[in-house]
Amino acid sequence: MIPVQRLPATHAMTRLCDFRTEKIREAGAAGKAAHEQWKAAKSARRHIKGLLEQMAPGRIRCMYCLDSQGTDIDHFEPKARTPLRTFCWDNHLLACSHCNSNEKRDLFPCDPETGTCLLIDPTVDDPADHLKLLPRTGELKCRTRKGWHSIEVFGLNRDELRKGRADACEMFISGLIRWHDQVRLGKTEAAARTAVRLRRADFPEVLRTLEGLAGTPLASVLEDRHFPEALSTWVADRDHRGAIPVIRLSGPVPWTSR
Repeated sequence: MIPVQRLPATHAMTRLCDFRTEKIREAGAAGKAAHEQWKAAKSARRHIKGLLEQMAPGRIRCMYCLDSQGTDIDHFEPKARTPLRTFCWDNHLLACSHCNSNEKRDLFPCDPETGTCLLIDPTVDDPADHLKLLPRTGELKCRTRKGWHSIEVFGLNRDELRKGRADACEMFISGLIRWHDQVRLGKTEAAARTAVRLRRADFPEVLRTLEGLAGTPLASVLEDRHFPEALSTWVADRDHRGAIPVIRLSGPVPWTSR
């Protein structure tokens, strides 16, 4: 998981959602009414999904696993639990069908004393505060209770995700070295294309984890001697996020945090 910036709701979407919420209220704010209104609200769902797809990482990836395509609108807090939040924009996330239907379903663990939700909402929380990724193995470790529950409820350590993240680690390492070589050789257009592919690749939390290792001894144990310099340059040089990446060849490249 990585942070996701929630876009503001459009006027048309708000109008449609408010209309449906009032229908649920008139029907007694019951779970059945929420389900019926959600099923009938084709126009509202189309607006919601379109905005979620604009927010989604990479190639419209699931906001939980970051692997599969985001196909479903997930109600972060389930409809049955709070029917009147069925059409609340801040309660919608984009998920793949597996995460939505096979893993999360209607699970919504909360602290028994405070009632605080114990799941990571990537539009509110920074997942890195709650999860630690081991890039070589692809395994996620929990830093907090919220991290532990999120791993369990979203199934974030299922085999295909761990293997996918481990493979992504190898791909990002080789890709960053290739990007660095292209920049050093003055192949700016090729470097820009490589940077775009890296930014759009699946499992962006792996790249984010690697970026956090820049300038640390851990970067040197991941790959050959070329990787630490490539990684530090990638992190320090903000111009690689534009059309033409730039490299500073005089002296060591400083590391700056994101």
